[in-house]
Amino acid sequence: MSQPGKRAVPNDLTVGQMARRAGVAVSTLHYYEAEGLIQSWRTPANHRRYDRRELRRVAVIRVAQSLGIPLAQVRELLDRLPKGAAVRKQDWADVSALWRDEIDQRLALLNRLRDQLDHCMGCGCLSLENCPLYNQGDALGRQGPGPQRWLPGQRDAPEKEA
Repeated sequence: MSQPGKRAVPNDLTVGQMARRAGVAVSTLHYYEAEGLIQSWRTPANHRRYDRRELRRVAVIRVAQSLGIPLAQVRELLDRLPKGAAVRKQDWADVSALWRDEIDQRLALLNRLRDQLDHCMGCGCLSLENCPLYNQGDALGRQGPGPQRWLPGQRDAPEKEA
């Protein structure tokens, strides 16, 4: 995003400096910018510059990506934060509340997976066509593909056959 008349200041970062500080490739910064996740401005010589505050946005993007949160959701969150100004603690608290429930659900699912990974999960997702304990007659297979007992909103027990 070009900001005519803005001059480079010592706190601004070149694209190379920004990439090194953020731990990403220059092309990644360009991609994030094209996706509207971060913004830069241009010097009169047409050199790209980033405000140091954009480092925090890149950090949020990277962590969210590592958790499997789609960039569209990251954009929604970042769009709620002030651009070109310092982000206050309350701003971060407000937007982080949007993800709290989803992250809690992911944590619960990961904990459940960790706790039951070393034995049969009884959900039909491990190529078990017939589990005499949890999936008699492959009843869960009739509910559709995937880990029926693990997905949020799915029932815990298969329907009884009449």
